[in-house]
Amino acid sequence: MERKLVSVQRVDHLEPISGADNILKARVMGWDVVVKKGEFAPGDPCVFFEIDSLLPESAPWAEFMRPRGFRVKTARLRGVLSQGLALPVSILPGEVPPHGTDVRDVLGVVKYEPVVTDTREVSGPFPGQVPRTDEIRLQSTLGVLDELRGHDFYVTTKLDGTSATFFRPLEGGLVACSRNWALTREASHPAWRMAGKYELDTVLPPGFAVQGEVCGPGIQKNRLGLTEVDLFIFSVHDTRSGCYLGHAELIAFCAEHGLRTVPVEHVVTGEAARTFEHGLKHYLKLAQGFYTGTRNRKEGIVVRPLAERHSPTLGGRLSFKVINNDFLLKDED
Repeated sequence: MERKLVSVQRVDHLEPISGADNILKARVMGWDVVVKKGEFAPGDPCVFFEIDSLLPESAPWAEFMRPRGFRVKTARLRGVLSQGLALPVSILPGEVPPHGTDVRDVLGVVKYEPVVTDTREVSGPFPGQVPRTDEIRLQSTLGVLDELRGHDFYVTTKLDGTSATFFRPLEGGLVACSRNWALTREASHPAWRMAGKYELDTVLPPGFAVQGEVCGPGIQKNRLGLTEVDLFIFSVHDTRSGCYLGHAELIAFCAEHGLRTVPVEHVVTGEAARTFEHGLKHYLKLAQGFYTGTRNRKEGIVVRPLAERHSPTLGGRLSFKVINNDFLLKDED
């Protein structure tokens, strides 16, 4: 499911902030967000902007965001973590649409993209046979916790690098992609270097796509402390069946083809899975910590069932990410 970057939501809870007279802490979906005192009452509708919303510079209601470059980011206000932006529904033109309605286009909001691929490196669109790699954040879809409850699952480290997808069609040569585009072989994007390093032209079976994170020197801030650029696989997709491989199959596939996987932090099965505390606070705690062998805060975690499952909430695979709040506050660009 593509997350609703801007939508009509409800203010579920309000509480005072110590030492603050003009602001309150609100709960919207799974997010804590700071709002103006007197602007909302519990149960009121609001327009909620998720993190990385880029507001239109020409909109009068967005002018107060000019000093922040109109980008919604994680902030700490009076000691309270604020993740998102809640504004009154009066900013919407016309009647207020139903709860959950996506109003991104109505308000002219786009997603902030920190890295723009040089158009000279683009060979075409991202292949339609392969799902894109963007995971939804847990706070935006708390219903997935009930869907995961009682099932065996695993937790992997979310690596801070650049996303890459490699697809070998049933006919034709290897396609290497950034997050959004297929890349020319002459591109400077590290995806093609990884394709050469792991000989994906021949190693990757026809009909399969592997997706991973490219990390190392020169990429982001090399928070893993690597001495050379490397590829870490987090998904294998069989385009013939339209399905992802489950955890055991993914591990076996990568071992057979000489590929590295992202680090697995936890595998929870049996009675431990049936009694596991599937709560937002617990997952936020699991997301904290550092990359192994470093003092660099990890970006977070990704959670999936051991056996692939469909999520009615997401309308696709059951999978979500939890970002480390310390990373967002102190390390995110």
